[in-house]
Amino acid sequence: MEAKGSSRADLLLDEKWDAAIDLTLRRVVYSTAGGAAVALTLFRSPSTRWSAIAFGAGIGLGSALRDCSSIFSGSDKTLPFSVGESAKH
Repeated sequence: MEAKGSSRADLLLDEKWDAAIDLTLRRVVYSTAGGAAVALTLFRSPSTRWSAIAFGAGIGLGSALRDCSSIFSGSDKTLPFSVGESAKH
């Protein structure tokens, strides 16, 4: 059921923002956790551990930004999900 003042374009933009935020949060959290695991396993100094954690978070953020730009530009060919199509059950 659509809201009274919303159009399909607004709903599509909302779906894109939802997908972009979800993708960004997941990638940053997972890559930060991976960086923390590597840091705790390989490094002893606190400064190198924080550097490894920050490097992991940067990799996740960069990857998410690349895929988010493709979501908003309309080329969803590289994404494992589709934006704008409702799932039929």
